[in-house]
Amino acid sequence: MSTRDRALGALYGLAIGDALGMPAQSLSRANIALRYGVVDRLLPGAPDQPIAPNMPAGTITDDTEQALLLADLLVAGNGRVDPHAFAGALQAWEQDMIRRGSLDLLGPSTKRALDRLAAGEPAEQTGRDGTTNGAAMRVAPVGIAYAGDGLLDAVLESCVVTHNTGLGIGAAAAVAAAVSAGVGGADLPTAVAAAEDAAQAGGQRGHWVAGGRIAERLRWVRGWARGLTPDELVPAIDEVVGTSVAANESVIAAFALIEVLGTDVRAALTAAASLGGDTDTIAAICGAVLGAHHGVSGLPSDLLDQVRRVNRLDLDATADGLLALRATEGGQHGHRHI
Repeated sequence: MSTRDRALGALYGLAIGDALGMPAQSLSRANIALRYGVVDRLLPGAPDQPIAPNMPAGTITDDTEQALLLADLLVAGNGRVDPHAFAGALQAWEQDMIRRGSLDLLGPSTKRALDRLAAGEPAEQTGRDGTTNGAAMRVAPVGIAYAGDGLLDAVLESCVVTHNTGLGIGAAAAVAAAVSAGVGGADLPTAVAAAEDAAQAGGQRGHWVAGGRIAERLRWVRGWARGLTPDELVPAIDEVVGTSVAANESVIAAFALIEVLGTDVRAALTAAASLGGDTDTIAAICGAVLGAHHGVSGLPSDLLDQVRRVNRLDLDATADGLLALRATEGGQHGHRHI
């Protein structure tokens, strides 16, 4: 399997997970079970869907759209992301979503940070309490573009304006490192171990906030989840780990699914989409990490075809641009320490 196949797998895996989780996002696990049984197919957003009402089956959400926005900025900036340019791009994206009639807008951490930036606060301060999963959900392109010591600095640069906390950076670093390792051909246990190491390093960056640390929760969940059967896994994650937008719940939930179901992409994404809570983000993170490991050829072809068609996605140029960055000094683009 080629590096390009793995890079495309990360991008399309993210999109498939995002679209699969779209109709179930913000619903309870019990409500999802009542409506759909398990979410093992691409479904439309119901008229009463709180965030994505009446969205066609297979539609991607903010997870994929913001990831592709970040990818474009990385390629245009030769691996660098200017925080003010990123803030402007996120604001323009939200205005476009409003014009399209979507309720899937900027998350609470990002919205608050951009308001602070507009009010004149320095970028290093605007994300001082960003502890949600917004940085982690969109960080996969950083993992494709970086393979060396510059990975953590690049993650921080993508986090600083909105999620400049140990929790926000640690969660994003975990996802980026797992994707980077997968694109590089590592096996899944090695990729998850890399995620844990990156979360430890990332958790020491940014502003301190209270909350269970990403690396420690990730280390714990790997051992805990291995003791569960697949049937026990979904209710246990819902009830013990949590599925909210908090980074130290939803990102950890994604890695629990990867730990137990990582050999079966469809099973992992189905479980993620059926969990309740922030299903689109949990499934998107699962899809990005597993897509990087299994490659685009290892993704469910029926889901891939539908998501590509519905969203008119052609990510070849995006993957190639990110891999060109990765090839530059091993993915280290003269990055500065922030």
